[in-house]
Amino acid sequence: MTVRITDFYADWCGPCKTQDPILDELEADYEDVEFAKVDVDEEQDVANQYQVRSLPTLVIENDDGIVDRFVGVTQREDLEAALDEAGA
Repeated sequence: MTVRITDFYADWCGPCKTQDPILDELEADYEDVEFAKVDVDEEQDVANQYQVRSLPTLVIENDDGIVDRFVGVTQREDLEAALDEAGA
């Protein structure tokens, strides 16, 4: 099963910069998970498709669809629990 976490961010977003090191740590530990970043200023159509209204927004998906969504800076423990639930 494919598990993906998509980080919706913008360069001007302060909380997004706080989220980055947490995602970097997770990416190092979860080799089987796909990590994607979407700059909402450059890819507004994708952000609209996922109904992103606030930043950062993290969307965790697997082959069945969206498993979880987090808005605002999210701690590693919460993301790990969601990734595990998604089958990572």
